[in-house]
Amino acid sequence: MTHTGDFGRRITHHRTRLGLTLEQVADRADMSAGYVQYLEDHLRTPDRGTVGRLAKALETTVEDLLGGGRDRPPGQGPGLAEPVLEVLEPDECLRLIAPGGIGRVAFNGSHGPTVLPVNYTLHEGSVVFRTARGGPMDQDLRTGLEGVEIKIGFEVDRIDEAQRTGWSVLVQGAAHHVPDDELAMVADAEVTPWAGGERHLYIRVTPQQISGRRIHGL
Repeated sequence: MTHTGDFGRRITHHRTRLGLTLEQVADRADMSAGYVQYLEDHLRTPDRGTVGRLAKALETTVEDLLGGGRDRPPGQGPGLAEPVLEVLEPDECLRLIAPGGIGRVAFNGSHGPTVLPVNYTLHEGSVVFRTARGGPMDQDLRTGLEGVEIKIGFEVDRIDEAQRTGWSVLVQGAAHHVPDDELAMVADAEVTPWAGGERHLYIRVTPQQISGRRIHGL
């Protein structure tokens, strides 16, 4: 089987995501823990049967485990036979987004409605992300009026293609540009943009409204 992605890293990612030990994955996949460790540590892709057992054990798909779906949007497969759409309470929404990661900022930009991905963290009840001072997002999120802040939407979601389930959370609130004299309040937020570059402006969004949905089976 042709190596189509970093197979070992993907095993580790999904195992960590599920909070499983090597022994637990091995038990689920009916193989030895030593072999799972070997696959995590070496650039080798096993036969399709083994990949299929690992994908099932890690609650993902063979395609995802092989890295074959990297450049396609998620959720292209069929939905559940009897899906249930559940409305989430605000506390559950905050629990889901608490680990941080990647979310999407939605606002009315200079060229119209705009949605951009950002790395974020949930810090003391607020969403915190970083952008470049003087950059397009910085300018679009300023009203030009002292003490007046732009209200934005911030969305986080998770799609589980193997289980055909998922959730999404929407946070709405004002985008507060954290000035230098307030940096101590977010200094330990530990948010690092994947995009790199000079992104030293912290923006804090204190939720004014929180809503969420989850799709699952009966």
